[in-house]
Amino acid sequence: MRHLLKDTDLTPDELLDLVLVARLIKRRPAAVRGRLAGCSVGLLFEKPSLRTRVSTETACALLGAHPVSLRGDELHLHRGETPADCARVLSGYLDLLMARVVSHQLLVDLASVNELPVVNGLCDRFHPLQALADLLTIVDGFNGRLRGVRVTYLGDGNNVATSLMLAGVMVGVSVTLSCPEGYQVPPALLAEAERIARVSGGTVALEPDPVRAVAEAQVLYTDVWTSMGDEGEEDMRRQALERYQINRELVAAAPSDAIVLHCLPAHFDEEITREIFDSPRSRVVPQAHNRLPTAAASFLFLLNRELFYQVRKQYGDVPIG
Repeated sequence: MRHLLKDTDLTPDELLDLVLVARLIKRRPAAVRGRLAGCSVGLLFEKPSLRTRVSTETACALLGAHPVSLRGDELHLHRGETPADCARVLSGYLDLLMARVVSHQLLVDLASVNELPVVNGLCDRFHPLQALADLLTIVDGFNGRLRGVRVTYLGDGNNVATSLMLAGVMVGVSVTLSCPEGYQVPPALLAEAERIARVSGGTVALEPDPVRAVAEAQVLYTDVWTSMGDEGEEDMRRQALERYQINRELVAAAPSDAIVLHCLPAHFDEEITREIFDSPRSRVVPQAHNRLPTAAASFLFLLNRELFYQVRKQYGDVPIG
């Protein structure tokens, strides 16, 4: 039984294979259309969503699987039923559960019984489905290349930053994190990324000065300064993070071919200006669209690995590296 709770639940080779299969699904959706007919996928949302909900439900439709949408208040987790017992019951109805939740521990508990694969659709610590879409967007922007691409993340070192860092170094990306003091990624996860980088050939670095951080960056990436769960901290966060806004001046400090990413939703004139969001540098909308093929590739990998690698082998002429 395999789960995708955090990026490092995959090996680097598996991560590359997922991005490759996602790329071919994007180009040739007929390669996987209907291939998971008869499967049922639960889509659990404790947190509201646009991209995760629509991309995962549409991925199920493409694969021929039946999506079952679940709200957090429809389960009995907050009324005494344990996550393990919930997972045991759901395993009799579903083949896979994708869950977008508040706490990573809930995902761990749901997966602990090992009776159905669990996919992290977002939690407080990681966002692996987003990182997969990020890598596919980088591949599309750099002619099939990941290894050696220089990515700078600016702003709050949140779950998106953590998954981007881990997934990036696993496949040889050079990741720079530009975050103010008090908003860095967790030290233990930074240390894990450094260990991975020593083997993978990727790099991870901290550079609190945003201008220096983007000086050689090929990708500039940001996320909202105040995420769900951080309400009430808006003014404090805005003051701490205002230097990290992706705007005309900061983009001018980066190489002329650098692209801009954002996982959305965007708060304009906070972490990014509307001018840059709508500029030719922006790949934000294609990045959002890439949530669909990467979700489909993830579901196929977890539900039918043999079929996944058949598709990978048969249609593997869409190279990345």
